[in-house]
Amino acid sequence: MSTHVHRLPLSPCGSCASHFLCVRVCVCLSVLCMCVGLDLQDRNVSLLLHTLTSLPFLSLPLSLSPSPLLQFHLNSSTNTTPLSLSLSVSFSLSLCLCFRFCPLALTHAAVQDSCDGGQGSQYDSDSELHSHAQVFGHQPVVQMDEVPLVPGETIKATANNVMYICPFSGALNGKLTVTDYKLYFVSLEREPYFLLDVNLGAISRLETISVQSNGENTCGIEIVCKDMRSPRFAYKKEDQSNMEVMEMLTKHAFPLSHGLSLFAFQYKEEYPVDGWKVYDAVAEYKRQGLPNESWTISKLNSSYEVCDTYPALLVIPSNITEDEIRRVASFRAKHRIPVLSWIHPETQATIVRCSQPLVGPSDRRCKEDERYLQTIMDANAQSHKLTIFDARQSSVADTNKAKDGGYESENFYPNVELNFLEIPNIHVMRESLRKLKEVVYPTIDDQRWLSAIDGTHWLEYIRLLLAGAVRVADKLESGKTSVVVHCSDGWDRTAQLTSLAMLMLDSHYRTLRGFQVLLEKEWISFGHKFASRVGHGDENHANSERSPLFVQFIDCVWQMMRQFPAAFEFNELFLIAILDHLYSCLFGTFLYSSEKERVEQEVQSKTVSLWSYINSQAEDFSNPFYVDYQHQVLYPLASVRHLELWVSYYVRWNPRMRPQVPVHQNLKELLFLRAELQRKVEELQREVSSSHSLSSSSDHNSSSPSHGGTPLHTSA
Repeated sequence: MSTHVHRLPLSPCGSCASHFLCVRVCVCLSVLCMCVGLDLQDRNVSLLLHTLTSLPFLSLPLSLSPSPLLQFHLNSSTNTTPLSLSLSVSFSLSLCLCFRFCPLALTHAAVQDSCDGGQGSQYDSDSELHSHAQVFGHQPVVQMDEVPLVPGETIKATANNVMYICPFSGALNGKLTVTDYKLYFVSLEREPYFLLDVNLGAISRLETISVQSNGENTCGIEIVCKDMRSPRFAYKKEDQSNMEVMEMLTKHAFPLSHGLSLFAFQYKEEYPVDGWKVYDAVAEYKRQGLPNESWTISKLNSSYEVCDTYPALLVIPSNITEDEIRRVASFRAKHRIPVLSWIHPETQATIVRCSQPLVGPSDRRCKEDERYLQTIMDANAQSHKLTIFDARQSSVADTNKAKDGGYESENFYPNVELNFLEIPNIHVMRESLRKLKEVVYPTIDDQRWLSAIDGTHWLEYIRLLLAGAVRVADKLESGKTSVVVHCSDGWDRTAQLTSLAMLMLDSHYRTLRGFQVLLEKEWISFGHKFASRVGHGDENHANSERSPLFVQFIDCVWQMMRQFPAAFEFNELFLIAILDHLYSCLFGTFLYSSEKERVEQEVQSKTVSLWSYINSQAEDFSNPFYVDYQHQVLYPLASVRHLELWVSYYVRWNPRMRPQVPVHQNLKELLFLRAELQRKVEELQREVSSSHSLSSSSDHNSSSPSHGGTPLHTSA
């Protein structure tokens, strides 16, 4: 029975490229079969070749291509040569990507962009890859001049005579609408009509700008966003509706500064999946094999009295008393005591996180803290050492010591090795991202592109984070040594390092659900200051507490995905969705700065989880090349020459930087192809097994020696 596949339109030379590709695939497979001695007339071989070559192929960016893998294993028998095939489904997908298509396709894309004048697509939204503000099952049909609203969203003001000053195609006249969730600009001057929308939560500040007025009393406003764009609008002062729109924009872009609640508390969408159930601390620790004889799951912080920025459940050494823990808490900044994040399933080496010790300039000591770290060391029978990774620059750590902070002295902590990772502080990272935005928006200087990117130092800081995480992971995996990770307060660089190291060490965190658990655990429950670092609903854009630490972490994950394209179950779209909703205030997932605050604000009962949306349409965020290798440790190359600027995120608002074909559409097609191929492979498995069963039965009845065949296997 034939299978109909919805295919994307090809470029003018796309059909010939696809035909040429199919021919090459067929030839290569045939040659390979003959080289290993397979009979092309054999029914099983013919069926397999037909399966692989009859599927429609897609022209995807070559950067997505993983290394092809195909292994044929032959078992000889007395009378027959049964086919024993080990086939990775990833191979069949990557095989169709490993041949280069006709270069005319790229030329066609360039011509199209030139003709378009850089205007972009007909629908510009929060993400060019996907409009993540669109809700599950909610695709309302609207009139040309209307805007799509999500459940709970209400229109606050509308102005009909506003000009959008597009940096790529010039000015557009249209209607500006402000709701309690978004700003929408609709222009009917283009065919099809143009819609631009901005999440109000993504707005950092509003600035008045000068515009050419032609004698009219005209004002201009620049909406500086946290997601690397700054759209500009012009309007007439005497029009009362224009002034009302600007007033509502200011009020609802910064609701907390104007006595209002965040939009997440008004959002009313219902999903078939409850994202709040994704993370269960006890279940996650149980997956790691905890508790055990050395570690216990403690409820000592159930009322957040020991540490108000830590979660209610903590994993601590079994033989430490409650009184000792309280003494250790008083010796650590913000009372953030050393607690277990992850334990190696074989060596029992652990990743422990905490804040800096309060030794001060007089080198204060805490016997309980020293014993605590010794107990962590003793819990790992594979090593009699403990490594402390201090994320800070050593000079900054010395400065903190003069201010009653500091670091562990190797004189007081025997068998402890202290390493500084030399990662700059939050203020340096904030300035680096500001410089990067100046480089990528609104225009790009091609002649100075590389030097300008280098001048931001953004990739250098990404390198430092990855290099530090690799050292942490390698110390556990190769050195079989437990590690303690901290910075100053233990909620910024510490979270970056522990979560990256755990991502490298534990393949579970590289799945779609596992990554959600990682974020809930290491970032959300352990008190990363999302409210302060992002500035949800706060108009004080100059607050020195703001910093893109979480964006940096997601960037590091993307760099790892580039180097290991088959190791992650999720795709780039998933990472972009997370960052879009880091700012959007549509979901409650990233709101507030601690578990205690979220409990007080009843976030789980009054808002929707981002994971409800993600997991309700998981196929949109799935990687078709994913291969589930258990217990595989990843060591990314932490060198600037192996890193790239994440163009699909940082430069996505420039129409000339967008892919010709939407990536998420290609991924959906590939997921369909993988499922279809999986089904056909399973059919072959059954046929081969049935054939071998009949053969074995016949051999047994004739008193001949029986030879069991190897079943067809897939490692999808």
